[in-house]
Amino acid sequence: MRVLIAPDCYGDSLTAVQAAAAIAAGWAVARPTDTLVLAPQSDGGPGFVDVLAERLGGLHTTRVRGPLDREVTAQWVLHEATAYIECAQACGLALLGGPPTAATALDATSFGVGQLVDAALVAGAHRVVVGLGGSACTDGGRGLVEALGGLASAHQRLAGAELIVASDVEHPLLGPMGAAAVFGPQKGADPATVAVLEQRLTEWARELESVASRDVSAEPGAGAAGGLGAALLALGGRRESGATVIAGHTGLAADLAAADLVITGEGRFDDQSLHGKVISALVGQAHGRPVLVLAGQVTLNPSALAAAGVAAAHSITDHAGSVALAIADAANQLSGLAAAVAAEVGNSGRTRYR
Repeated sequence: MRVLIAPDCYGDSLTAVQAAAAIAAGWAVARPTDTLVLAPQSDGGPGFVDVLAERLGGLHTTRVRGPLDREVTAQWVLHEATAYIECAQACGLALLGGPPTAATALDATSFGVGQLVDAALVAGAHRVVVGLGGSACTDGGRGLVEALGGLASAHQRLAGAELIVASDVEHPLLGPMGAAAVFGPQKGADPATVAVLEQRLTEWARELESVASRDVSAEPGAGAAGGLGAALLALGGRRESGATVIAGHTGLAADLAAADLVITGEGRFDDQSLHGKVISALVGQAHGRPVLVLAGQVTLNPSALAAAGVAAAHSITDHAGSVALAIADAANQLSGLAAAVAAEVGNSGRTRYR
């Protein structure tokens, strides 16, 4: 049986590349004669550059300002005059140095992402693809704009380049479904802090409108990565699905066509996973091939799985017996889960249980 292994990252526990390797190692224990094809994926968030570098090469390293004041080392890819930048490399939650708080929610900046865009332009990139997701900031991209010299300068510098906003988040910048209200609490913001962030974004939206000659705040994806999407859209960016960008460069369509079974996964498999995430993209292109999900945690019930076209979903936490062990020993626990699932799979790829 030919098995396509195409996971996303598992939060901060495993990159998509590491997860694919762990699943393959476990699967091979129970089914050593299967042909395993590893194709790690990303939706634009953490792991975006890691996945692309694995396939394209062209990895660059740049020192930039992190989400707070400390400098960090960020990686990005330059391939055939196209630069691929991952905002989490410069302003990711994992770079805070500890749990997010109300203070970090207020102070975190996207300045380092602007420095990466600057580095890409200096290196000769004519097309800049910015993967959004996993950010610690809710500054609407103000930091990015400041790093590029302000709105007028940033607009002028990017005028000659194609700018792609790689994100599967459809949230607007403002309001109850906006960047502050929806994602602020995940970044440490309490209700009072959310209100402050919302006010800042409202004022910033007016400035963005002046350079874009339109109100970008209500456009799908404007709220991605703490509003970085809004700034990039205002600077001439065009939104594309992050999962689609990765799929195109990893030859996913050909891999799917040749597969008998598809295995994917992520840190938490819930209702949001079925709307624009890697798993939903894979199911949509599987064309009837069975799709198994191996996730850190699974919150969807069997009827929801069936409706989504997922053959079965399995939890690392259930396999490990605790969230703590699932996180602390993620690679080994994922391998063990993959081995257990492989032992229960028939040659058709259909599990004997749902």
